[in-house]
Amino acid sequence: MNRRALLAGLTVSGLAPVAHAAAPGLALSGKFVQGGYALGRTAPRATIDLDGEVIGLASADGWFVVGFDRDAPPLLNITVTTPDGSASHEALIAPGTFDIQRIDGLPSNQVAPEDPVLLERIAAEGSRKALGFASVADMDAFRSGFIPPVEAARRSARFGGQRILNGEPGRPHFGVDLAAPVGTPVRAPAGGVVVFAETGLHFEGGLILIDHGQGLITAYLHLSKILVNTGTSVSRGQTIAAVGKEGRATGPHLCWRMKWRGRNLDPSLMLAATPPRV
Repeated sequence: MNRRALLAGLTVSGLAPVAHAAAPGLALSGKFVQGGYALGRTAPRATIDLDGEVIGLASADGWFVVGFDRDAPPLLNITVTTPDGSASHEALIAPGTFDIQRIDGLPSNQVAPEDPVLLERIAAEGSRKALGFASVADMDAFRSGFIPPVEAARRSARFGGQRILNGEPGRPHFGVDLAAPVGTPVRAPAGGVVVFAETGLHFEGGLILIDHGQGLITAYLHLSKILVNTGTSVSRGQTIAAVGKEGRATGPHLCWRMKWRGRNLDPSLMLAATPPRV
């Protein structure tokens, strides 16, 4: 049988040559520094793996986000996988620059509470907040970048600084403090869904948590007024609250925080976010 007849026979028999799908592409952009992030684009619903830990799936359009903790190691491997193969990138994480922040004159129950009733209240509040921080919304609102939550505010404290409270070393400050008068509007810096909204918390006063997709959560502390409820969808630029000085605060300001899968990120770095070129 000649070659032409053989190919014709294969076609008739349904055994035409099979086209093999390519491994997924992987494009990244971001701030590769402690407290930073990476925005990624790959195949829709590809599995995302960070240093051997599966952290979820890319969105229906192939977008994903990865956060680098304040104390992230210098090397992290990002891998995307589909049934047709995988692609990886070894991310070099630069060290962050963190200062020392001294705050004096705080009430003792805001630094080292001892009253059993207060401790029980703090624990209950912590459990409710943990549920909000555990949200992993199936969306990718983070891909459009962020705007400042307060306009014309003065940055009074940077992310990641070591806190000295009433002379005692405390945890690092995982937020960016934006000083502004009480009542100044607070706006959503990106779209998302509100996963926590409460007033009267011991440490935070009024607190809102927004999931911008895939567990990228921003937090807004010390609010004097809250204008949204848990479950509310918000759009970029929407007014969600007002600046206050509630909870552990020595003056009116917004403490703006960001977490991703338990990792503490610098939200101000997201102001420069641009999606990767594909």
